[in-house]
Amino acid sequence: MKVALVHDYLVQGIRGAERVVDVLHEMFPDAPVFTLLYDPERMEERLREWDIRPSLLQDVPGALSLYRKLYFLMPVAMDLLPLDEFDLVISSSCGWSKSAPQREDALHIAYCYSPARFLWFWANEYIDTLRASSVQKALVRASLPPLRDWDRRTAQRPTWMVAISETTRGRMRDAYQREPDTVIYPPANTDMFLPGEEPEDYFLIVSALNPYKRIDLAIEACNRLNLPLKVVGDGPDFEVLSELAGPTVEMTGKVPDDEIVGYYQRCRAFIMPQVEDFGLTPLEANACGRPVVAFRGGGAIETMVDGKTCRFFDAQTIDSLVGALETFDDAAFDPQTCRDNALRFSTERFKQQFGDYVESRWREHSSR
Repeated sequence: MKVALVHDYLVQGIRGAERVVDVLHEMFPDAPVFTLLYDPERMEERLREWDIRPSLLQDVPGALSLYRKLYFLMPVAMDLLPLDEFDLVISSSCGWSKSAPQREDALHIAYCYSPARFLWFWANEYIDTLRASSVQKALVRASLPPLRDWDRRTAQRPTWMVAISETTRGRMRDAYQREPDTVIYPPANTDMFLPGEEPEDYFLIVSALNPYKRIDLAIEACNRLNLPLKVVGDGPDFEVLSELAGPTVEMTGKVPDDEIVGYYQRCRAFIMPQVEDFGLTPLEANACGRPVVAFRGGGAIETMVDGKTCRFFDAQTIDSLVGALETFDDAAFDPQTCRDNALRFSTERFKQQFGDYVESRWREHSSR
């Protein structure tokens, strides 16, 4: 059995989806990893030992820095990935790689984080945040309907589709008009994220700094209450959020993985103001024994336990988050209960569940 892994792109460092690819590569270490674009300078050095095969987009001048603007070429590049020699294709998809074209008699299992947000349920907000002229924004808007048609049509290619959460299952059903076969939750690295240092007096966010993450809510709330907040991460909103940050808010930028654990361990609580498809970062905080303050929506409803591992707030507004932070008591949360919650989503559990699923589908496929 020849196995190929396919992931959208490897250009942003190790984030949630890339952590899953890391585990999939542990499960299938001989499988090449096909991707639209690969930037070795931004990914961890050990990935350079993998057999990574980027698409034809890799040869476009400036593609690694301008890849977001090349979205209209990504369907072509994905359609042309050379996967004919592989019996089993496992795609790890935030929108693109679920469309990878497997051989007619091959098995394709698509593990889906979400339909592409900018295509389906965040299109208007995405266009509004573009730093572009009105004509350019109009061109982007006009390009989305044919992309949606391609996205829905090619979502029929995988033999089986697996969602990372019930939230994602519903979005896939709406966008792709196809019911995912099952839900398998992604792995949280509970071996790396461990309880340790004594908590200090600050709240924490670890996130890519994109508009939909709503980091602005947490900054505004902490500005209003004069609460210490550390924001770890980088992204297109870094400068805007830095200007918004008051004297109690520290924008750290990107932090190495071996230092992030300490940030989690020492925080009073982790804040998640966004709607996530699943959300690994609050589980990483729980794994370190720390509680979470989260918006009541998306994957957090499936992973967090209100009053035990998390304090929910009910509206994506500054006032709602302020209300939660004003009355938040981190001493009311038991560190071991938080960690036990994270252990429900361990890497070993994911390997067992996803491995059993792939094996079952392969046996069924081979018997036909």
